[in-house]
Amino acid sequence: MNNVDIAEIIELAGKLLELHDQDEARAKTYAGSVYNLERLDENLAEMTETELLKIRGIGKLMASNILEIVRTGKLTELENLIAQTPPGVFEMFKVKGLGVKKIKVLWTELGIDNLNELKIACTNGKIAGIKGFGEKTQQSILEALVFLQSQEGKLRMDKAAYLSREILSEIQKLFPQAIEVGQVKRNCETVDCLQFMIPSDQRVILSLPKDTFVQNFKISSPGVWRGNYAENKVKIEILTVKNAELVSKSILFNASEKHLQLTNAEGQFLLKHLQSGVFESEEQAYSTFGMPYIVPEMREGNGEFEWAANNKNEDLITWSHLKGSLHNHSTYSDGRHTLREMAEFCRSLGLEYFGIADHSQTATYAQGLTAGDVVKQQEEIDKLNAGLAPFKILKGIESDILINGDLDYEPEILATFDYVVASVHAVLGMDIEKATARLIKAIENPYTTILGHPTGRLLLSRSGYPLHFKKIIDACAANQVVMEINASPYRLDLDWRWISYCLEKEVMLSINPDAHETAGFYDMNYGVAVARKGGLTWQKTFNALSLRDMEAYLLMKRGITV
Repeated sequence: MNNVDIAEIIELAGKLLELHDQDEARAKTYAGSVYNLERLDENLAEMTETELLKIRGIGKLMASNILEIVRTGKLTELENLIAQTPPGVFEMFKVKGLGVKKIKVLWTELGIDNLNELKIACTNGKIAGIKGFGEKTQQSILEALVFLQSQEGKLRMDKAAYLSREILSEIQKLFPQAIEVGQVKRNCETVDCLQFMIPSDQRVILSLPKDTFVQNFKISSPGVWRGNYAENKVKIEILTVKNAELVSKSILFNASEKHLQLTNAEGQFLLKHLQSGVFESEEQAYSTFGMPYIVPEMREGNGEFEWAANNKNEDLITWSHLKGSLHNHSTYSDGRHTLREMAEFCRSLGLEYFGIADHSQTATYAQGLTAGDVVKQQEEIDKLNAGLAPFKILKGIESDILINGDLDYEPEILATFDYVVASVHAVLGMDIEKATARLIKAIENPYTTILGHPTGRLLLSRSGYPLHFKKIIDACAANQVVMEINASPYRLDLDWRWISYCLEKEVMLSINPDAHETAGFYDMNYGVAVARKGGLTWQKTFNALSLRDMEAYLLMKRGITV
């Protein structure tokens, strides 16, 4: 039980207290404590009541709740509230734009207590007639519902990879030769099916322990077992193949349908080629097809053969190519670890530089830096750099892009930073023309270095706002602005499908973890994974520049000659 787990239980209790009109003051106390609980350096599970009471914002009630959660794994108060709440209401919390107050109105006034009834009410126009909602809110709810339903039965890349490893380890206890195939192997950003393959010329009898993640597990056809992830509708498939077919079947299951429909000079489909031969290696399978070898993550039918004609697989970006990390947060804004802790951890990873990009002043929800905070932070950076050399902390900021496309802060403050990550965090409901114009204005600002998480999407929970991507990328090319691949598995934004156009326009991409704690640096692994899908080479990766080259670039971008 970690701090985030404890905070989530407290947060849900606060929401349900408000939903059921039970003790408004306590509900506010619970909601207000969540942020601090998640970001404590100390492990709540290891603390005594006396130690808990010393923490700012934790009184006797909260300390008692935390101790109960640690001891039992649950909170009695929350269990009682859950018993009073229809199961469908919990699903309504996932709908973008629906807070506790609106959910309470829908439930108490219209009797809506599940997503299906909510969708019907939106379709029939009932929601628009409720005070405080209106036509625009109704349409927004309906769009959010459609998006949520389209994501049902999927997992984010990080959770899918973890679950796949756990299941594979169970299979390998019985069949050590078993391998992972499918969407996880292809580094897909979301996954709806976990697939595994057991090469064997003998009849295979497979039985997984009942305490694994798999449910409804049974043989569905000769040599194929299917089931579901116990907490989700994500499909699980385990297949057996003859040893002689392993290479061809591995390619078949590690490629999209579009990739398999690609043709060679003779007009033969790759699928037909794989079905008609026996191969000793995947490289041989491609070479006998008359095409260069394509790595699994690029097998998407997205111009990979054309890419391979002009690039080498060895040039694809890897973790080892990264020299620094540029989009990160500290306790100056909403991070969990101090500037020193983040920098020293980054250095321990073998990187040459650490860029701090805390939130700007408009982001009050994330304790954005005032002008005075900026001066204080930059003074601390100078002191830290004196002791960290040759490693270096670069002075950055994640500047909010305001509604009109301006950057946060006055020009004289923006000029003090080594670089600026410009990002949208608020007013995400603009139409495509306004949203595009807003970003282009920010890109054209001479202080913008990197365009952060361009669409604002949150995978499986919020679609990104609409954009004319080619216009955005063209603007980045014209203004020497770097495009971010936000490596958080919740975002992975820019979408990898636009990387090829960035490369065509000579726009560099920066794989940024958006780290809010030291462990967040590891998210760059996910960014690297999707960057490879799009064919990003290390030569076009911004944070693959050495410290020396990075400093030279940033000076050039700011018009400073040395």
